[in-house]
Amino acid sequence: MAGHLPDGVAAAKEPTDGKLTAYQKRLFVFLSVATFFEGYDFFALTQILPNLREDLGLDKEAAGFLVGVINIGAILAFWIVRRADIWGRSRTLTVTIAGYTIFTFLTGFAPDVYTFAVAQLIARVFLLGEWAISMVIAAEEFPASKRGLVIGVVQACSSLGSIFCAGIMPLLLKTDYGWRTAYLVGIIPLIVLAFARRSLKETERFAALRAEGAQTESLFAIWKTKHAKRVLLLALLWFVSYIPAQNAVAFWKEFAMGERGLDDGQVGQAISIAAVGSMPFLFLVGRLLDVVGRKPGAAIIYGVGAIGVVLCYTLEGLWPLTFALMLGIFASSAYLPILNGYTAELFPTRLRGMAFAWSNNLLGRLGYVLSPIAVGFIVRETDAFGPVIASTAIFNLVAIGLVFGTLPETKGRELEDTADA
Repeated sequence: MAGHLPDGVAAAKEPTDGKLTAYQKRLFVFLSVATFFEGYDFFALTQILPNLREDLGLDKEAAGFLVGVINIGAILAFWIVRRADIWGRSRTLTVTIAGYTIFTFLTGFAPDVYTFAVAQLIARVFLLGEWAISMVIAAEEFPASKRGLVIGVVQACSSLGSIFCAGIMPLLLKTDYGWRTAYLVGIIPLIVLAFARRSLKETERFAALRAEGAQTESLFAIWKTKHAKRVLLLALLWFVSYIPAQNAVAFWKEFAMGERGLDDGQVGQAISIAAVGSMPFLFLVGRLLDVVGRKPGAAIIYGVGAIGVVLCYTLEGLWPLTFALMLGIFASSAYLPILNGYTAELFPTRLRGMAFAWSNNLLGRLGYVLSPIAVGFIVRETDAFGPVIASTAIFNLVAIGLVFGTLPETKGRELEDTADA
């Protein structure tokens, strides 16, 4: 290890041959598989929404409200993310995987919309907790020169989950159990993952912090430190980023079928092709951030994302819309390695879980939760998703301004250095 650093913990070892250690490789695979289900779950809800509305007798406004209510789980996930600074990273990750497995399975048996909403809300608590803690572990356990790459690939595996979901959903919806099958099928790999986590170790940074006798900080302790301003800045950045990203994909099927006349099969085809087409670019995002830096990378990613959101909801025809959706899927995912990296890099180990809980789950996720509800209310008046969601692209431009105007460049720097930047 690199010795005693300002934060009082050891840095991730940088092998002399530039390769990851055997454990880091296993951890890389484990975290990638874990985040796969974040993408599956996100796409599952968007793909079953029209079928769920028909089965449970919901109108469009109610569908927007349902998505918003379920997304409250993303805010409540602050509690489980906060546990990472108390229980440790590995134990908390184990709890999130178990919780998500149980409530995903129960969703498939929901007899009404209220039970469905509650089961999915709780599943979302554990799911988003798992996702946030996976990013903290990725930041703490891998060397600085590869941090962007690792976080980017782990996040891109979420999109693999989306592709898998998009590919099998048309088949699942044709089964006797319809939309319920999406959640019953999801239990199998989750159980496998729950057993595979047994080889997971505590991160060396957190273990070293505990060995030094560091005490657990209270939830509000971060507001008494010099990092309080950063929490607010990152919360704002998460908030504005979630608005276009959350809605661009969530309501695209409703838009394509209701306003462009595509049928269920065409929509499934478009989503499958667009998801596959976006994958090479999503896997390159992390590498891009390590090569050009966080700020230039953010300008490219948010800029392309803004174009994607607009085109997704303005073009006509199956193939133009399919191409646009490829950019839309990119827009809904590619910004995450930027914000995951910054949220992990700009705080010391003792406050890292707390910073994630406050900036992402408690504050930033308000954009994630409230924007679908707002879309539902506006669409009730306009009866059209297109103009409403296309206009959210402006928030991507706001995000670029925030990154360049308020955040430091962290490319290639150790966490102990970036926490004091």
